[in-house]
Amino acid sequence: MDALLSPLLLSRIQFGFVITFHILFPAFTIGLASWLAFIEWRWLRTRDDLWRDLYFFWLKIFAVSFGMGVVSGIVMSFQFGTNWAVLSEKAGNILGPLLSYEVLTAFFLEASFLGVMLFGWKKVSDRLHFFATMMVAIGTMVSTFWIISANSWMQTPQGFSIDAQGVFQPVSWWAIVFNPSFPYRLAHMVLAAFITTCFVIGGVSAWYLRRGVHVEAGKRMLKHAVAFAAIAVPLQIFVGDLHGLNVREHQPVKLAAMEAHWRSEPPGHGVPLVLFAVPNEREERNDYEIAIPKLGSLILTHMLDGDIQPLTAVPADERPPVAPVFYAFRVMVGLGMAMLLLVLASLWAWKRKALFDDRWLLDGWRLMAPSGFVALLAGWYVVEIGRQPYVVYGFLRTADAVSPNIVAAAVLSSLVVYATAYAFVFGAGIWYLQKLLRKGPVRQPPKDTEGGEKTPARPLSLPDEPIDGGGA
Repeated sequence: MDALLSPLLLSRIQFGFVITFHILFPAFTIGLASWLAFIEWRWLRTRDDLWRDLYFFWLKIFAVSFGMGVVSGIVMSFQFGTNWAVLSEKAGNILGPLLSYEVLTAFFLEASFLGVMLFGWKKVSDRLHFFATMMVAIGTMVSTFWIISANSWMQTPQGFSIDAQGVFQPVSWWAIVFNPSFPYRLAHMVLAAFITTCFVIGGVSAWYLRRGVHVEAGKRMLKHAVAFAAIAVPLQIFVGDLHGLNVREHQPVKLAAMEAHWRSEPPGHGVPLVLFAVPNEREERNDYEIAIPKLGSLILTHMLDGDIQPLTAVPADERPPVAPVFYAFRVMVGLGMAMLLLVLASLWAWKRKALFDDRWLLDGWRLMAPSGFVALLAGWYVVEIGRQPYVVYGFLRTADAVSPNIVAAAVLSSLVVYATAYAFVFGAGIWYLQKLLRKGPVRQPPKDTEGGEKTPARPLSLPDEPIDGGGA
């Protein structure tokens, strides 16, 4: 019982709980900011009122999601000082500057132009407003750059020395920022954010078309969602393969946990692809295993007889928990394959001019609307749980990074407070987002550029008049 309520376990649960909520909203807004920039660019090129109406519709969604992302991010910074003081002390010389660069570049860029983007529609020129939207979109990318760089350094650390007190000291910032896993993880994360937003847009569009409301808006959004997914999903699979090869080189134990690969196969047998199993860590084997011979070698090494390091190559206390990594990886890959099949079916229906009329296809997009969020979380669990028992891979154990004087009761009470506050704050935010989505896009009044009072837009207000007469 004491082990179950230890400060270490409770601190890990608390951090996992907070980051699970936090990662959803920034990932969504990364894709949504670029979608807004695209929409406004299309409006500037065509002056089609429907593009303008779609811009304001998704701008409301962005404003609420951005706010919830900021709120959930504030809590995370507190935990470094309260629960993970040793991590802050030993790795602060590296992680602190990286996170500060994110604030000094991305946050200031977003904050400088967010107000213009949200409230400046009737205050500034069309081109200046588009510039503000672009800066916010770029700001989300810059933020992603620094956050992924910091996290990637913890996965594949380099460019540092360790002094006599065990403190990480920077030696080469270039090596720290552009560590071995950073390019792959940055591309993987940005594509994941784009795909998450893409499937939300496609799911919302399909929901409108199935209900017969906002038909023109639904057709336009679904068409663009299919077109973008047709590019992004295969590209994500390609990047994921490159990322897997990088994990094999730099974090072989994580890869072994992802595949529940316990022992090396005899020469020439290759590694099977385990489709399903129940990892048995006590006996160091898989129960109820269903596997395809040699396919694992082909995917993981690009050779039919290639091998990967097994879990038993390291002591048990050097391995991550196998089951959550194994299952989370399959959830992520399974959803990726489902996305690809849906996109291929949509392209075929588009070619037959049946994209907007196929009920099964539209229901598939509705069902897959949250799939990006689920795949994103599953992938994040693979990354974070898979590097255990280390918080800085190979150098600082998670058990040694927790605050030394923290007590379990304090962590448990703060966890309960966080869970209660999140239930109210994010419950209300998600409820409001659902209201906005159900109401749909509305007609926007023409922009007054000739005279009269130029009042700011109301980005958080509920819409009043549907653009095609359809209701919720």
